Amino acid sequence: MALLGPTTVEADDGTPVDIGGARVRMLLARLALDPGRPVPTTTLIDDLWGEQPPADASNALQSLVSRLRKVCPDVTLEPGGYRLAVAREDVDVFRFDRLRADGRLDEALALWRGDALADVREAPFAAAAVVRLDEARLAAEEERFATGDLDVAALTAMHEKHPLRERTAGLLMRALCAQGRQSDALRVYEEVRGRLADELGVDPSQELQDVHLAALRGELKPRAAVDRLPVRLTSFVGRDEELAQITAQLGQARLVTLVGPGGAGKTRLATETAARHPLHAKGRVWFAALAGVRAQEDLAGAVLSAFDVTFVGEPLRRRAEGMDRIAEVLGAGESLLVLDNCEHLITAAAEFAADLLRRVPNLRIVATSREPLATDGESLCPVGPLAVPDGQADVAGFGAVRLFLDRAAAVRPGFELDESTVDGVRQICRRLDGMPLALELAAARLRSMTIRQITQRLDDRFRLLTSGSRTALPRQRTLRAVVEWSWDLLTGQERQLARRLSVFPAGADLAAIEQVCHDDALYVLTSLVEKSIVDVFEFEGEPRYRMLETIRVFAAEQLDASGEKTEILGRFRRYYRDLTVTWEPLTRTARQLEAITMFEAEQDNIVAALRGAVDDRDVELAADLLGGAFWYWLVKGDNERAQLSVREVLALGDELPLPEDLSATFRAMQLIMTAIPNLPETELAATVIEDCVRTGATSKYPSLAIALPMLAFLSQNPELARREVERAAASDDAWARAAADWALSFILVDEGDLDAAEAARDRAYDQFTAVGDRWGSAMTLGMKAAFVSQTGDNEGAIALYLKGLAAAQELRSADDAVQQRWRLAVEYARFGDHESAAREVAEAEKYTNHLGNDQLSIMIGYAKAEIWLRSGRLAEARAQSIRLKQSAVTSTTLAPFVREWSANVDARIAVAEGRPDEAEAGVAIAIETTSGRGDMPDLASVTELLAIVRHRQGRDDVAARMLALARRIRGRLDLGDPDVRRLVAEIGEPEPLALTKAEAVREIRAEAGVSGG
Repeated sequence: MALLGPTTVEADDGTPVDIGGARVRMLLARLALDPGRPVPTTTLIDDLWGEQPPADASNALQSLVSRLRKVCPDVTLEPGGYRLAVAREDVDVFRFDRLRADGRLDEALALWRGDALADVREAPFAAAAVVRLDEARLAAEEERFATGDLDVAALTAMHEKHPLRERTAGLLMRALCAQGRQSDALRVYEEVRGRLADELGVDPSQELQDVHLAALRGELKPRAAVDRLPVRLTSFVGRDEELAQITAQLGQARLVTLVGPGGAGKTRLATETAARHPLHAKGRVWFAALAGVRAQEDLAGAVLSAFDVTFVGEPLRRRAEGMDRIAEVLGAGESLLVLDNCEHLITAAAEFAADLLRRVPNLRIVATSREPLATDGESLCPVGPLAVPDGQADVAGFGAVRLFLDRAAAVRPGFELDESTVDGVRQICRRLDGMPLALELAAARLRSMTIRQITQRLDDRFRLLTSGSRTALPRQRTLRAVVEWSWDLLTGQERQLARRLSVFPAGADLAAIEQVCHDDALYVLTSLVEKSIVDVFEFEGEPRYRMLETIRVFAAEQLDASGEKTEILGRFRRYYRDLTVTWEPLTRTARQLEAITMFEAEQDNIVAALRGAVDDRDVELAADLLGGAFWYWLVKGDNERAQLSVREVLALGDELPLPEDLSATFRAMQLIMTAIPNLPETELAATVIEDCVRTGATSKYPSLAIALPMLAFLSQNPELARREVERAAASDDAWARAAADWALSFILVDEGDLDAAEAARDRAYDQFTAVGDRWGSAMTLGMKAAFVSQTGDNEGAIALYLKGLAAAQELRSADDAVQQRWRLAVEYARFGDHESAAREVAEAEKYTNHLGNDQLSIMIGYAKAEIWLRSGRLAEARAQSIRLKQSAVTSTTLAPFVREWSANVDARIAVAEGRPDEAEAGVAIAIETTSGRGDMPDLASVTELLAIVRHRQGRDDVAARMLALARRIRGRLDLGDPDVRRLVAEIGEPEPLALTKAEAVREIRAEAGVSGG
């Protein structure tokens, strides 16, 4: 889509699209200035019509959108407004900005086809945009002149068109002086000075005055600087922060060493630093490549070769005389020397740099190495991986992605980031650690492979990534060669520890390394850190050590070949078995956050240990590891991992002996994790519960204090549920007693004894708080908030939700935080605070986008529909209902609920639009599903909606009966719902009914026209 000229759009095949009339073009251009983001309707109206909008501006805007959609179907209506669903890169304005930021000025300026927004400049929004774009174009043209040839003719034309642009004037003066036309340059200055004084009443800027003074002194003479740096054939991407850091360091220190693992791009970064240094323009930068130097005495000769000077004779004499000549060349003025690839000559390089810096006071050195030179005055710049996406939806701005896309486009023109490639690009960048060389090698594979074929072969990365540049050093042509170069520089002790460290996918602390790898590993470990084989980082104030994945894969190969793999893996798995068994009970105590922190740090190690135990069919070890990690996964909301691990261990137990208590526990957990919406069969649930009791699992595993009563309750076995509550309440474990009251509150709610249920919840909350379990506290607060809301106290409910949200955030449970937020958003909407409701649902949506959790996203979608309904935004609610129906296809777990929720939303929309008869179908669906699963609170809510429908139909006698039935099955009316409050005020409070709950359910189903029941 093009805005840098007349507004144009092309179809996927490149065919121009006829947009239509002027106003439609204005709308398209305005949306294209905010691609991928919704633009509020009020903003669009102001930007299209200004101070004179049409009488019915909203309808006029909708009409324009309809016309635009006929030629551009990418325009969609979203809660925040209308959105043009195209990537920023597809709009030439933003492509221009990116190319300019990357220094690709010729490409950027080639995008311009005339004046910006040429055919929509009369639009109210256009003026400011045109000013910004014109300024950006002029600045880019000036930058191109400043960094390239100073074309006098082009600069003269530009100056005549913009006579008050001082930078243009300065560039023209430099160009004229470069041609020996000093008097013409001074005339330009006098003309600009006069215009500035006459038209603006100001003097020339200091920058222009400095150019004038230099011209007067004759300092602006043509001079071709010698470029002694390696040729840069590819664009430089993704190291802006490091460039700024090195520039700052060179201002303070005379020796800056770029330290990092092989393939991190140290050489290219050093080259780019040198190319941008002011001394490069003066011809005072030299580059010495040391990779091919094998003997220490040859180092001086290698540097001399960078000066195009050679010496012959005895090595010692050659070095001594060579140093004198190097010092002579560098001492002729301020100088910058790059010493590239020092790691294999580290001692000699350190001595050489120190000696040279003493001899030449005006010299600065940039060195690259896989370990520091460790000499006085050295300033280190760590060069690690480029930034990689970690679950974010928008990945285009990450350095690793930018580099991969740049190199990919070079070998496969037209390759871009879209829905078909984004997941593959994200995976490649993450799996390859964001390492530039690995990413470049992977991008090169696009000549003959698809992105999917590359991702499928990343496990065999050393065979995959072998297509490097033929002109590169041999050790830079393949990924294996890069790592082998580093490996060969290690001592025997360092190699042994490095290959053993490969068993830790998540890195490890010193205690784990000493237990698994070596009991006195610290000093060797420190050496591996110095040599960029191991990275050290701080976690909760303590150091942890890890390898980049590529180095770890190579080290794992070495472990395979060493013959000690079985022993080291055994130590690794037993260590994490013991660790999880020790910490698991603490997840339900005042040390909960400490335990959560440990599990977060060791998560991937624990999973690897469990995965390995399952693969090796070590059923007892696998069961112990699962038992140690299972509750942490549930607390953190990692239900998919928990379910998968339980299935795998139970499947293993089908073939090999699995301890009976563990088998019973895992089967109970498997049932409870899949209980919604697939309610467990009463007989099966009872059998599993009895097995847990018989094997003693109930006393061994406190988490069963919640699982078993709820399993019995969901299987609609109230007697068994009561028994398990009593068992847990008699436990010596305080957490189990809290869990008993929590489960009891569900049973009491189902029985309609709301006062007793509230008392049980309060006891549960007090006990969870006393033992320090924030997870139990947050869950209980959420339940309590829902029931407080039903009393009509929305503010009290909001306060409780906020308290629960704080507990979930302290626990760092993203899953629980999302659920607290969307319920809080709905409560704000019920209270009438629509701004806060929208804010909270937006925050919840940020979490779900980051987590990539489809189920939570669906729940957020339902909350958004609720908010739109409460605020009267029926079009948005209808659109959300459509999206809910579409999501049912992707979520087998929530599909029954999605059908119910969308039916509920549709019915409420029909009521709001005065079509109560059309609402009946949706109400019937919701009543059928809620009554079918025995969910009395949800059934009561839908019954209240049916009462509202009957009231709108003029059948207040039936409406009153429905309210009475709703109160019977829930125990109270939902007075936190403003619609229910309004109905009660209009038709009165219903009389209590002397019906059983089953009779009430049958009557409700009959009234809704639902058969059976």
